[in-house]
Amino acid sequence: MQAGQPHPHHHFTVDVEEYFQVAAMEPYVERSRWDSIPSRVEIGVTQLLALLNEHGAHATFFTLGWIAKKHPGLVKAIAGAGHEIASHGWGHERVTTLTPEQFRASIRDSKAELEAVSGQSVIGYRAPSFSILRGGEWALDALIDAGYVYDSSLFPVLRSGYGYAGGKRDPHVLARASGNLLEFPPATLGVGRLLLPAGGGAYFRLFPYHIAKWAFAGAERRGVPGTFYLHPWELDPEQPRLPVSWKTRIRHYGGLRKMVPRIRTLLTDFHFQSIAETLGRASVMTPLSRATAL
Repeated sequence: MQAGQPHPHHHFTVDVEEYFQVAAMEPYVERSRWDSIPSRVEIGVTQLLALLNEHGAHATFFTLGWIAKKHPGLVKAIAGAGHEIASHGWGHERVTTLTPEQFRASIRDSKAELEAVSGQSVIGYRAPSFSILRGGEWALDALIDAGYVYDSSLFPVLRSGYGYAGGKRDPHVLARASGNLLEFPPATLGVGRLLLPAGGGAYFRLFPYHIAKWAFAGAERRGVPGTFYLHPWELDPEQPRLPVSWKTRIRHYGGLRKMVPRIRTLLTDFHFQSIAETLGRASVMTPLSRATAL
């Protein structure tokens, strides 16, 4: 970044889902039980709306169609507070578990439901568990065909269960035969040739705060926005504890009480806005002029 050039506004994003819909909970909570489990999603969303308002920041809320169907008032409240509504699919199915036909139905139906409830045009998508992997690029074509403008699913890290290893770390254009799709990867921290996940979630709760701070400061030095993500249940330390494995217990419940003060610090240290707002400020997005063929 050149001297005197303004710092880019980063992206604050939220994956709106219930605590029991997380992929790690699949072995412990059957989908057939979802309708009978008391909802807690409003607890975290309400806190997030207050924190964002406190700092004059806007966010992109990647929301399940299932949530919009069950809690239309919550989606209306998010949109009414000036935030962007985007799609997280219908029922938190990982893309790797869906056929192309099922995936197209998920992104079509969630888009339609979210638009009907929020009154916004839904142009963005994030796959549950960042589950568009190498070899699954057909999903990007499906997004273009369904009218999406951007995606935020390609996490350029090497990790068991997800990750688009070798992918670009900064916002870029994906050039597909069916058209172009803008890509906004979650923030990473470069250590030598490695890219470490640093953009939110359990990494934000369990790692030292400075890992995230260095990642976003590095994005500013490159003159690009970084993308932060979290989930409403991460602001809900009183959520029911399920009988899960030790690994899932650490990953899901660790650091929950640290989340609110850390978010407040992050919002103080950096400027955040929605992805849609960034797309309305083309001068900030100069890296998007370089297309990447996949």
